[in-house]
This record gives sequence, C-alpha cells and structure tokens, in this order.
Amino acid sequence: MNKIIKSIASCAVVAAISLCSSCKDFLVEEPVNSTYSDAFWKKSSDLRSALAGNYALIRDVMSSGNWNVSPRYFMYGDAVAKNYFTMQYAGDGLEGIQNGDYTFQYNVESLGDWTKYYKAITMSNILINRVPTVDATQFNDVANPEKFKNEILGEAYFLRALAYFMMVRVWGDVPLITEEYDDPITAPELPRSPKADVMTQIEEDCIKARDLLEWQYSNIGEAKVTANKGSVHALLAHLYLWRATMSNVQTDAVNLEDVQKADASIDQVIQSGMYFQTDTSNYYKTFIGKSSEGIFEIAIDENNREGSNMHVANLFLRTSHIQYYGTNSRCYVNPEYLTNHFYKIEREWNWYWNYDLNQWEWKEGEVYALDEKDVRLKKSFTDLDTDRPTCIKYSNVTYRNTSQNQDAYLSNNIIVFRLSDLLLLKAEIALYRGEVGKAIDIINGFRKRNGADASSYLASNLSKDDVMYEYALERGKEMYLEGHLMYDLLRTRQYTNFVGWLSGSRFKQEGFYWPVNPALFKNNNKLVQTSYWRGKV
Repeated sequence: MNKIIKSIASCAVVAAISLCSSCKDFLVEEPVNSTYSDAFWKKSSDLRSALAGNYALIRDVMSSGNWNVSPRYFMYGDAVAKNYFTMQYAGDGLEGIQNGDYTFQYNVESLGDWTKYYKAITMSNILINRVPTVDATQFNDVANPEKFKNEILGEAYFLRALAYFMMVRVWGDVPLITEEYDDPITAPELPRSPKADVMTQIEEDCIKARDLLEWQYSNIGEAKVTANKGSVHALLAHLYLWRATMSNVQTDAVNLEDVQKADASIDQVIQSGMYFQTDTSNYYKTFIGKSSEGIFEIAIDENNREGSNMHVANLFLRTSHIQYYGTNSRCYVNPEYLTNHFYKIEREWNWYWNYDLNQWEWKEGEVYALDEKDVRLKKSFTDLDTDRPTCIKYSNVTYRNTSQNQDAYLSNNIIVFRLSDLLLLKAEIALYRGEVGKAIDIINGFRKRNGADASSYLASNLSKDDVMYEYALERGKEMYLEGHLMYDLLRTRQYTNFVGWLSGSRFKQEGFYWPVNPALFKNNNKLVQTSYWRGKV
C-alpha cells in the first residue's frame, strides 16, 4: 500500500485545497496547484474548498476510464451485461468486457486501477482528521459554526463510504485506509481487507454521516449534488441489500436482518417527505438532474461550466443530437433488450405444433410485441425500427461554440440515487420476505405509472421465481444506464437469465469481480491479485 499512499496523499490535498466552493465552481475538472500547510485549516472557506475537492475527486472516479470515452461507473454497472447494449470494436478492448474477459491491457491498466478511489478516500480521511480540530469560533461568516463543521464532517464520511461501496462491489476485498498519514513515505503497506470488514466500515461511516447531517440543505444551490441525510439512507439501503445477498456467494440464502435494515432506511427516505417521483410528462428532467426525486447526484451542469464531453452519452449519441458526430455510434442498444423488457401480449391466429397429436394446428395463441406505450421506451430510445437503436436518456447537449455547433458538452448529472430506485427496491425486499403479492403490486404500480400496456401487468398467481424475473426486467427498464443493472442481477441471482458469460460456477468463484492492475503491486508485497484472475492477468 506504500506506493499507493505515496502517489495520492499529496495529490489529493493539492487537488482539494485549490478548489473554491461557490455553487458555480462547485466542481472543476482540472484543479489548480496550491501549497499545503497547517495554516490552511483556519477559515470556513478552507473547509469548503477542501470538501469541494473531495466531491471533484469522486466525480473523477466515476467519469474516468481508459483512453477512450468509457466512464467506469457505467462500465462496471451496465456494460458487462451485454444484453443491455453492445460496444462496437474500437481498438480499446472495451468490447471484451461484455463477454466477461477483463484481461485486455487497456482495461486492466485503467478499469483495474483503483488509484483514483484512494485519492478521494485520502481527501475524506484528511477532512475527517482535520475538521474536528478547527476552531469554529473564528468562522465569522457562518451563522452556526458547529452545524457547519458537522455538515463538512458528515459529507466527508459519506463520500468515504460511497467510494468504498463502489470499490467493494467491483473488487470485493480492498485495502482499508481510514486514517490520515502525516508522513506518506513511512506509511505502512496494507493488504486487501476482507469485504466483510470493508462493508462494516461503510456502515459505520454512514451512521456517523447520518447523525451529523440534516435532511434540509444549508445552501439550496447545492441540493441533490451534495450529501444530506437522505443520501446516507439511500447508500445504506444499497449497502444492506448487497451485504444481505453477496457476503457469501456459495449460497443463495439471504440475511433477513440486513434486508430489514435496508427496508428501514428506505422508509426513512419516504417518510421524510423530501422526495417525489417526477411526473412522467417531465420524465426527461429526471436525468438532467436536481429533479424532485433526485437523492444524490454528481453535478454535470454546463450552465456552471461543469458540463462533460466524456459522458456516457457520448458513447451513444449520433448526428441528430451532436451535429458533428457520425451516424454510427460507439455503443447502441441491444434490440433484444427492448423486446424482452418492453413487452405487451397480443393474441393472433397462427400455426402451432401439437406435441400430443404430433401435428400442426391452426389456432389463436399469445405473442409478445414491443410495448410502445411505456414512457421509458418513448423518452429514452430512438431508431426503434433499426438493428441499432439509440439511447437518448442523456441528451441535454450544449455547444460551447454556438455559432458553428461545435464543442458539445452534456448537461446531465450522474444520477447515483433517486426515489424510484428505492421504491422499486421495496419489491426486492418483499420477495426476500416471501411477500410475493406485495412485490407484484409494486411492479404493476411502476408499469401503470409509466403507461405500459395492461397486458404486461403481472397476474396475482405467479410464483416467487417468476416475479423475481419480472422484477429484474422492471429494474432493467427503470434503471437503464444508471450504473446499477449488473449489481442488481448479481444480488438477485438473475444474472443466469441476462449475462451469458457468467456461469454459476464462475459466480461461485467470484469471477464477477475485477482484476487489479499488477502495476499497483510494486513496492507492496502484501497486495494479491483478485482470486479468480490469478494466473490470468
């Protein structure tokens, strides 16, 4: 771990201290160099700047990838489930991950590298260590200095928990660093900690953040894109469900105690009255960001000069949305995703083989057709009659060169947690408890709300297994390209129906985790490769 700490400790501080905390400059992509010293931790603006840097580092984690546009947050969470979209060959090896091959050099060196996570974690550790020692009586520009310090500290705990949660789902066991090292050169080399210990730390950080943060935001301009009590409960809900089902993949047994904790966390969000599902007539606004149902998002807003030209949307959009793009995109939607998820049942006459009579019969039967009524289909996808449909869920484009429609930037926040996500998780919780009817009602409620054809509503006599499959379909519709789908399929064990390359045997060997870039092992003999990938990378 020595090399990791050496390379990121000073970098994290420099990146953070140089960032200002105004709403407009809340996140910047290229931090300005600054000198770090104890004299820095004196003013409220110092703490704001350091925290802004922490958010900037988290944004960099999610947006980074290999040399091509490949935001890791979506590569891990969506791309590896090939049934959802397809990558065309571009020489970077990304198409390999859709077949479960994570060994391509570019992918191992970039997506297998956890350094950026530790930059963010290091900044959180610095804040957690330093903020309590700051003399709040010197904050002349803050109405409630102690509350201000609590908010800074609570957000730092949340961001550390979020970074570790993202890591534990990608790599399982990861080095656990929770302290600030005064001298990175002599910091200890650390091995990978068991994922159970990492998840315990995430839970502890969340509880501390929950107790320090309020539901309301002190600065309304930073609502949704900074953490509050709702953000913490959303993270806890996902953590508890992941821990309930993924702590021991040798069994499909579910830890109902963690399921109960997840349910309680979701109830806290619902009962707060802070969040409301976006009206379907304004569906697209959910993914611009800061909608009524947004709980925690990463700011990507070109109005504040924080847009992105390395957004996941850049992989999908074509000439009709970015004028100088071509008609072929790097990625396109798998047509089978649309027909399998957005279905309606019709009846028509056709020839059917009667196995009992060993002959063909002309009769009326049920057929599945594309349900074009569902708002999520109508608003998120185009080119439906082609073999390469387009995802336009994120297509809020602004040209910096407006006169020539050049230099396009996306203004679509990365939606990390939102209310519909948590409400749908309630169906999963119900299934773990054996409450099949309740899960059916929740799924049907989503289909009705989004205008789906009534023939797709679930019958009340379906089995638990059938409803779990339909739940996976509903998550696939609701959460498409939001960084959740692969984790949903692992948690629910529905990967067998959607991820062809992941066999039951490979799953039990934890072959869904990513390898670690071997370059990180230099100067740290305690690090080991992810077990499934030993001898393969």
